[in-house]
Amino acid sequence: MSISTRRVSRAQCANCTCSPGLLSRSNRRSSWFAKQINLKRGGSGSGSPGGSRKGSVFTIDAASLCVPEVKETNTSKRLEALRRLMAKHDLAVYIIPSEDEHHSEYVSAKDQRRSFISGFQGSAGVAIVTRDLMCMNDVPEGTAALSTDGRYFNQALNELDFNWQLLKQGAKGEPSWEEWTVLQAIQASLDSGTTAKIGVDPKLITYTLYEKISTAITSKIASSSRFEKARVELVPVTDNLIDRSWKHFEDLPSPPENIIKVLDDKYTGEGISSKLDKVIEEITAQKAAGLVISALDEIAWLLNMRGSDIEFNPVFYAYLIITSDRQVTLFADNFRFDTKVQSVLKSNNIKVEPYEAFWPSLTRMSSELKLDNKSLLTPQYASWEIVRTLDGASKQSTRSPVEDLKAIKNSTELEGAKSAHSKDGRALCRFFAWLENEMNKGELIDEIEADEKLTHYRSQENGFVGLSFATISATGANGAVIHYKPEKGACSTINPSKMYLNDSGSQFFEGTTDTTRTVHMGQPSADEIRNYTLVLKGNIALGSLKFPEGTTGASVDAVARQYLWQYGLDYGHGTGHGVGAYLNVHEGPIGIGPRPNAATTTLKPGHLLSNEPGYYEEGEYGIRIENVMFVKESGTSYNGKNFLEFETVTKVPFCKKLIDVSMLTKNEKTWINAYHQQVWNELSGSFAKNSVEYNWLKKETKAI
Repeated sequence: MSISTRRVSRAQCANCTCSPGLLSRSNRRSSWFAKQINLKRGGSGSGSPGGSRKGSVFTIDAASLCVPEVKETNTSKRLEALRRLMAKHDLAVYIIPSEDEHHSEYVSAKDQRRSFISGFQGSAGVAIVTRDLMCMNDVPEGTAALSTDGRYFNQALNELDFNWQLLKQGAKGEPSWEEWTVLQAIQASLDSGTTAKIGVDPKLITYTLYEKISTAITSKIASSSRFEKARVELVPVTDNLIDRSWKHFEDLPSPPENIIKVLDDKYTGEGISSKLDKVIEEITAQKAAGLVISALDEIAWLLNMRGSDIEFNPVFYAYLIITSDRQVTLFADNFRFDTKVQSVLKSNNIKVEPYEAFWPSLTRMSSELKLDNKSLLTPQYASWEIVRTLDGASKQSTRSPVEDLKAIKNSTELEGAKSAHSKDGRALCRFFAWLENEMNKGELIDEIEADEKLTHYRSQENGFVGLSFATISATGANGAVIHYKPEKGACSTINPSKMYLNDSGSQFFEGTTDTTRTVHMGQPSADEIRNYTLVLKGNIALGSLKFPEGTTGASVDAVARQYLWQYGLDYGHGTGHGVGAYLNVHEGPIGIGPRPNAATTTLKPGHLLSNEPGYYEEGEYGIRIENVMFVKESGTSYNGKNFLEFETVTKVPFCKKLIDVSMLTKNEKTWINAYHQQVWNELSGSFAKNSVEYNWLKKETKAI
């Protein structure tokens, strides 16, 4: 790796001691309309710059940032402090995962430890820091590596300073980060003649990952006679070393204190008692004494409650234990409950204990269970610490039964998804009409301003709570960065002569949205038109597919890629992910793509998921077309096996300027025209005749 320094745009306070990413980590909206879902302590209220949402108990606070400044990133002191703590714990290697103790995809500011130590702000990755056991210098030495996947290679190279090397996960010839970590420890042991310990906070890795690393240690040492004298151990470090060192550089982010509220049955379609019955039935079927749930979205769904402890995700910090004899204990900060939460929990005989009481309670249960030769189900995402604490009284399950139940939306949730996408579609149509009109007038609009305008339109929809993820607003070459995030002071002005990609979504009480559209407001090139049409053909092919029950997401992935493949083109991400019902925008266990979960989970009626093929020309442009759809019965069968199909709920036109009609089949043209007619019928009445929005929608939905 070449050694260099870099300068990055950041927010700077007076007398600021923040890291070059902390303010953007904890508040990335970078504007007056910076949104963070916040459940207020009192009743309804709007107070939003975007207008009121009648009847809402949720309000959105604008967040402010300091004036953007430029400051050099340097993690040297942080790594030095960490290595001194590693020495006190006799560690040769320390692992810093991205996840919190609930193994959430997105985490709150207080859990962004990997970002603190490395400066890398992507949502996926792991940091590994080594300490030279033979170093006698005053300043401890070692190496530091950040492992992430192909979505974030460019971002990581831009954000990591000279102390770090990038491990390109999945790249040809690159070791996995687990293998790299074990090799570092083996070498440290051989060099020092002592045992090299690999440390990690056991709450932050799953028991499955613990077993994987342990197996890697054994197999790697056995793989070569050169390693036979090495002694390597994976050890739990319950005193998190990043938390210990963080406070010497920055104030530790405060734990959330937002109010937790009940989501009305008119949105959930099923009461708590009914959901608990289904879970207990599964516990009994697996002959277990109970189930430990640590996934935040599972707890929120099961108890019909929502919070705002993690930006964009309406969840709250909690653990839940359910026993086969229907004793249910919620470990959460009850001082954050509103009155209705307390009464609902009481009426369902759910006991509440403080969040911090979970671990001593688990220890106590472990002793009782072992006396009776019983065990609790622990899903595959359960932390190493949960399994350690149960100390033999755990029974590993492939996944939580709640995950499967939650993934199949009931009729109320599906109708909610339709309603949410209709509202979101109206906001997106207003936005694209506004943007095209501004471009035609020669106005200069940057990516952040476009993001703010779209959020403003969304905020005017009834039942809007906030965004479901940070908007990807990308012009030209920025669209080729799959997870591009514009930053205030470091974003581009939208160029009407280039592609513009917008991937964004909302949280409504009725449901969660996720839509991507790629548009061109000038004269696209022949290649841009061809490649957009290939992506669109793949989207249509998947969206109109009929398939037999028992089909997995992995087996239909090629349906969306086939037209790109004919030209030797492809895209480096999955084709679809599960979507929550006013919950996380990325939801397991379903998916469409090459990843293992897509191959192990069959698609069933009620599954709600995205359809988002794409194409990315590095340095030039990106194309992605994303709809959300759900699985339903098709009404046909063969040899006693029912066939299923998808119904698309997204309501936003495709960019007609980018469609090469000559490349479309008759059926594809019929599908597009029918879809556009649906969009017109549903949304045109929302706009005043001859308004900018009305005329834009009429133009974009006209039959081809």
